[in-house]
Amino acid sequence: MGALTHESLVEYLLEEAYEVAETIEEGHPEAELQGELGDVLLQVVLHARLAEERGAFTFDDVARGLGAKMVRRNPHVFKPDGSLQDSFPATVEEIEQKWDAVKRAEKPERKNPFEGIPAALPALARARKSLDRAARAGLGLPGQVPIPASEDELGDLLLAVVRSARDGGMDAERALRAAVGRYQTGQGGHNGRSDPAPS
Repeated sequence: MGALTHESLVEYLLEEAYEVAETIEEGHPEAELQGELGDVLLQVVLHARLAEERGAFTFDDVARGLGAKMVRRNPHVFKPDGSLQDSFPATVEEIEQKWDAVKRAEKPERKNPFEGIPAALPALARARKSLDRAARAGLGLPGQVPIPASEDELGDLLLAVVRSARDGGMDAERALRAAVGRYQTGQGGHNGRSDPAPS
Protein backbone atom coordinates (compact mmCIF):
# COMPACT_ATOMS: atom_id res chain seq x y z
CA MET A 1 0.00 0.00 0.00
CA GLY A 2 1.31 3.47 -0.89
CA ALA A 3 1.71 6.43 1.42
CA LEU A 4 -1.41 7.68 3.18
CA THR A 5 -2.77 10.86 1.65
CA HIS A 6 -6.11 12.63 1.77
CA GLU A 7 -6.65 11.46 -1.82
CA SER A 8 -5.86 7.80 -1.07
CA LEU A 9 -8.24 7.81 1.91
CA VAL A 10 -11.27 9.29 0.14
CA GLU A 11 -12.62 5.94 -1.08
CA TYR A 12 -12.51 4.54 2.46
CA LEU A 13 -14.33 7.54 3.92
CA LEU A 14 -17.10 7.15 1.33
CA GLU A 15 -17.28 3.38 1.85
CA GLU A 16 -17.61 3.78 5.62
CA ALA A 17 -20.31 6.42 5.20
CA TYR A 18 -22.30 4.09 2.94
CA GLU A 19 -21.94 1.32 5.53
CA VAL A 20 -23.47 3.61 8.16
CA ALA A 21 -26.38 4.34 5.81
CA GLU A 22 -26.89 0.63 5.14
CA THR A 23 -26.84 -0.17 8.87
CA ILE A 24 -29.52 2.45 9.51
CA GLU A 25 -31.69 1.59 6.51
CA GLU A 26 -31.63 -2.15 7.23
CA GLY A 27 -32.37 -1.67 10.93
CA HIS A 28 -29.23 -3.37 12.23
CA PRO A 29 -28.63 -3.51 16.01
CA GLU A 30 -27.51 -0.32 17.80
CA ALA A 31 -24.14 -1.90 18.61
CA GLU A 32 -23.46 -2.34 14.90
CA LEU A 33 -24.39 1.28 14.22
CA GLN A 34 -22.02 2.34 17.00
CA GLY A 35 -19.22 0.39 15.38
CA GLU A 36 -19.90 1.79 11.92
CA LEU A 37 -19.96 5.36 13.26
CA GLY A 38 -16.62 4.61 14.90
CA ASP A 39 -15.25 3.56 11.51
CA VAL A 40 -16.32 6.91 10.03
CA LEU A 41 -14.76 8.73 12.97
CA LEU A 42 -11.51 6.85 12.38
CA GLN A 43 -11.42 8.24 8.85
CA VAL A 44 -11.88 11.76 10.24
CA VAL A 45 -9.05 11.13 12.72
CA LEU A 46 -6.75 9.90 9.94
CA HIS A 47 -7.43 12.95 7.76
CA ALA A 48 -6.86 15.27 10.72
CA ARG A 49 -3.60 13.47 11.59
CA LEU A 50 -2.31 13.93 8.04
CA ALA A 51 -3.17 17.64 8.26
CA GLU A 52 -1.47 17.91 11.65
CA GLU A 53 1.73 16.42 10.20
CA ARG A 54 1.68 19.26 7.62
CA GLY A 55 1.04 21.80 10.36
CA ALA A 56 -2.34 22.71 8.85
CA PHE A 57 -4.80 21.81 11.65
CA THR A 58 -5.45 19.19 14.33
CA PHE A 59 -8.36 16.97 15.28
CA ASP A 60 -9.08 19.36 18.16
CA ASP A 61 -9.31 22.20 15.64
CA VAL A 62 -11.85 20.16 13.65
CA ALA A 63 -13.94 19.50 16.77
CA ARG A 64 -13.79 23.14 17.92
CA GLY A 65 -14.71 24.36 14.45
CA LEU A 66 -17.66 21.98 14.34
CA GLY A 67 -18.91 23.19 17.73
CA ALA A 68 -18.66 26.83 16.72
CA LYS A 69 -20.36 26.15 13.39
CA MET A 70 -23.25 24.27 15.02
CA VAL A 71 -23.88 27.16 17.42
CA ARG A 72 -23.53 29.79 14.68
CA ARG A 73 -25.70 28.01 12.11
CA ASN A 74 -28.42 26.89 14.50
CA PRO A 75 -29.57 29.98 16.41
CA HIS A 76 -32.97 28.29 16.69
CA VAL A 77 -31.32 25.61 18.87
CA PHE A 78 -28.39 27.36 20.58
CA LYS A 79 -27.80 30.70 22.25
CA PRO A 80 -24.53 32.45 21.29
CA ASP A 81 -22.84 31.03 24.42
CA GLY A 82 -23.66 27.47 23.29
CA SER A 83 -26.45 26.84 25.77
CA LEU A 84 -29.83 25.63 24.50
CA GLN A 85 -32.58 28.04 23.54
CA ASP A 86 -35.66 28.05 25.78
CA SER A 87 -37.94 27.09 22.86
CA PHE A 88 -37.51 25.69 19.38
CA PRO A 89 -39.24 26.46 16.03
CA ALA A 90 -42.54 24.66 15.52
CA THR A 91 -41.92 23.43 11.98
CA VAL A 92 -39.14 22.08 9.76
CA GLU A 93 -39.88 24.96 7.35
CA GLU A 94 -39.02 27.53 10.05
CA ILE A 95 -35.77 25.71 10.79
CA GLU A 96 -34.85 25.68 7.07
CA GLN A 97 -35.62 29.41 6.77
CA LYS A 98 -33.39 30.24 9.75
CA TRP A 99 -30.62 27.96 8.46
CA ASP A 100 -30.75 29.56 5.00
CA ALA A 101 -30.72 33.08 6.49
CA VAL A 102 -27.59 32.29 8.53
CA LYS A 103 -25.83 30.76 5.53
CA ARG A 104 -26.68 33.80 3.36
CA ALA A 105 -25.28 36.10 6.04
CA GLU A 106 -22.09 34.00 6.29
CA LYS A 107 -21.50 33.91 2.52
CA PRO A 108 -23.15 36.98 0.97
CA GLU A 109 -21.01 36.54 -2.14
CA ARG A 110 -22.96 33.38 -2.99
CA LYS A 111 -25.66 34.33 -5.47
CA ASN A 112 -26.08 30.86 -6.97
CA PRO A 113 -28.42 28.66 -4.88
CA PHE A 114 -26.66 25.52 -6.17
CA GLU A 115 -23.22 26.59 -4.98
CA GLY A 116 -21.79 24.26 -2.37
CA ILE A 117 -23.55 21.13 -3.64
CA PRO A 118 -20.69 18.63 -4.00
CA ALA A 119 -20.14 17.62 -7.61
CA ALA A 120 -19.13 14.13 -6.43
CA LEU A 121 -22.56 13.34 -4.95
CA PRO A 122 -24.33 10.44 -6.65
CA ALA A 123 -26.68 11.81 -9.31
CA LEU A 124 -29.91 11.04 -7.42
CA ALA A 125 -28.67 12.77 -4.26
CA ARG A 126 -27.40 15.73 -6.29
CA ALA A 127 -30.74 16.00 -8.07
CA ARG A 128 -32.69 15.95 -4.79
CA LYS A 129 -30.42 18.55 -3.17
CA SER A 130 -30.63 20.77 -6.26
CA LEU A 131 -34.43 20.60 -6.26
CA ASP A 132 -34.57 21.36 -2.51
CA ARG A 133 -32.34 24.41 -3.02
CA ALA A 134 -34.34 25.58 -6.04
CA ALA A 135 -37.66 25.24 -4.20
CA ARG A 136 -36.39 27.24 -1.20
CA ALA A 137 -35.02 29.91 -3.56
CA GLY A 138 -38.37 30.14 -5.38
CA LEU A 139 -36.94 28.91 -8.69
CA GLY A 140 -38.86 26.92 -11.28
CA LEU A 141 -38.92 23.16 -10.88
CA PRO A 142 -38.81 20.67 -13.77
CA GLY A 143 -41.88 18.70 -14.79
CA GLN A 144 -42.81 15.55 -12.92
CA VAL A 145 -44.34 12.16 -13.57
CA PRO A 146 -47.36 10.98 -11.56
CA ILE A 147 -46.30 10.62 -7.93
CA PRO A 148 -45.87 6.94 -6.92
CA ALA A 149 -48.01 5.77 -4.02
CA SER A 150 -45.09 4.28 -2.08
CA GLU A 151 -41.31 4.06 -1.96
CA ASP A 152 -41.59 0.46 -3.23
CA GLU A 153 -43.46 1.72 -6.30
CA LEU A 154 -40.92 4.53 -6.74
CA GLY A 155 -38.06 2.03 -6.50
CA ASP A 156 -39.66 -0.19 -9.13
CA LEU A 157 -40.11 2.83 -11.42
CA LEU A 158 -36.48 3.91 -11.01
CA LEU A 159 -35.27 0.35 -11.60
CA ALA A 160 -37.33 0.20 -14.80
CA VAL A 161 -35.79 3.48 -15.98
CA VAL A 162 -32.28 2.14 -15.31
CA ARG A 163 -33.16 -1.07 -17.17
CA SER A 164 -34.41 0.97 -20.15
CA ALA A 165 -31.19 2.98 -20.13
CA ARG A 166 -29.12 -0.20 -19.98
CA ASP A 167 -31.06 -1.80 -22.82
CA GLY A 168 -30.53 1.35 -24.87
CA GLY A 169 -26.78 1.39 -24.18
CA MET A 170 -27.02 4.48 -21.99
CA ASP A 171 -25.69 5.26 -18.49
CA ALA A 172 -28.55 6.39 -16.22
CA GLU A 173 -26.19 7.92 -13.65
CA ARG A 174 -24.36 9.98 -16.27
CA ALA A 175 -27.64 10.98 -17.93
CA LEU A 176 -29.13 12.23 -14.66
CA ARG A 177 -25.93 14.04 -13.72
CA ALA A 178 -26.03 15.85 -17.09
CA ALA A 179 -29.74 16.66 -16.67
CA VAL A 180 -29.07 18.17 -13.23
CA GLY A 181 -26.28 20.25 -14.76
CA ARG A 182 -28.58 21.51 -17.50
CA TYR A 183 -31.29 22.29 -14.95
CA GLN A 184 -28.89 24.24 -12.71
CA THR A 185 -27.58 26.20 -15.68
CA GLY A 186 -31.11 26.96 -16.85
CA GLN A 187 -31.97 28.33 -13.40
CA GLY A 188 -29.06 30.77 -13.44
CA GLY A 189 -26.57 28.36 -11.92
CA HIS A 190 -23.41 27.06 -13.53
CA ASN A 191 -22.60 23.69 -14.96
CA GLY A 192 -19.39 22.06 -13.87
CA ARG A 193 -17.60 21.51 -10.61
CA SER A 194 -19.36 22.89 -7.55
CA ASP A 195 -17.70 24.37 -4.53
CA PRO A 196 -17.01 21.31 -2.34
CA ALA A 197 -17.70 23.17 0.91
CA PRO A 198 -20.21 21.44 3.21
CA SER A 199 -23.73 22.70 2.80
